Amino acid sequence: MDSYAAPALPIVARLSEAAARAPENAVAFQGAPGANSHVAVGEAFPEALPLPCFSFDDALDAVKQGRAARALIPIENSLHGRVADIHFLLPESGLVIIGEHFLPIRHALIGLGPREAVSSAMSHPQALGQCRHWLKAHGIAPVSYPDTAGAAAVVAELGDPSVAALAPPGAAAIYGLELLATDIADADHNMTRFVTLAREGVPPEGDGPWMTTFIFAVKNVPAALYKAMGGFATNGVNMTKLESYQRGGSFAATEFYADVEGRPGDPGFDRAMAELGFHAKQLRVLGSYRQARKRG
Repeated sequence: MDSYAAPALPIVARLSEAAARAPENAVAFQGAPGANSHVAVGEAFPEALPLPCFSFDDALDAVKQGRAARALIPIENSLHGRVADIHFLLPESGLVIIGEHFLPIRHALIGLGPREAVSSAMSHPQALGQCRHWLKAHGIAPVSYPDTAGAAAVVAELGDPSVAALAPPGAAAIYGLELLATDIADADHNMTRFVTLAREGVPPEGDGPWMTTFIFAVKNVPAALYKAMGGFATNGVNMTKLESYQRGGSFAATEFYADVEGRPGDPGFDRAMAELGFHAKQLRVLGSYRQARKRG
């Protein structure tokens, strides 16, 4: 908790105490109160108790240790792609994906004011990148910080009108700051996808559409990936995402992250996964869950 700026500490303490009294209703998120992940928890689980955690590891540990029933973690953004390190953290956590949520991202310049006095803006590097043209046009220098709402807390602590933050609009009221400009992103189609994680999966029963997320590595033989993917094409299973990443500092040990439409028990899905398992040297399903937004 001490890693948060001073203005955030009493809010973090209050939310943490409430979650501790009813961990079965707590949802962990990464960031300071007022962060986009906090906003997403409020949308996805209106009756839940949000539990702020300073890092992704802290949020995942909160679920593993029983201090929260679920965690809501950003996994990819429509402008900047996957969230850094999340492909390593998810399988290592041992948790299961049980749902997803999409959050439109709105950036605001918040500070002590007036806007003309602002010469620098603190925020997460992704937020700074998504507003770089606006910042440049207004002569505001970007300053990197690990968290959007956390940057707002730092601005409140500094008390310097020349330093502002890029954060969700609601963070202004939380930290006693002013909205100096709203909707300042360079693109208006900014969307972040979150996944809900829990200690145990939910049986994929009832109406869909469904999504299944898994990671795999193929054997080091010619056309291995082509053969592994063939079963999805021949069985009519739609793959909505396939990303490669390196593990362990080796350029040879490529692993893949995939999202496909379907769930265990669907004949085509089961056949495709069986064929993938035959050609893969490693395969792990991270979860099957209802789609929050139909693909295609």
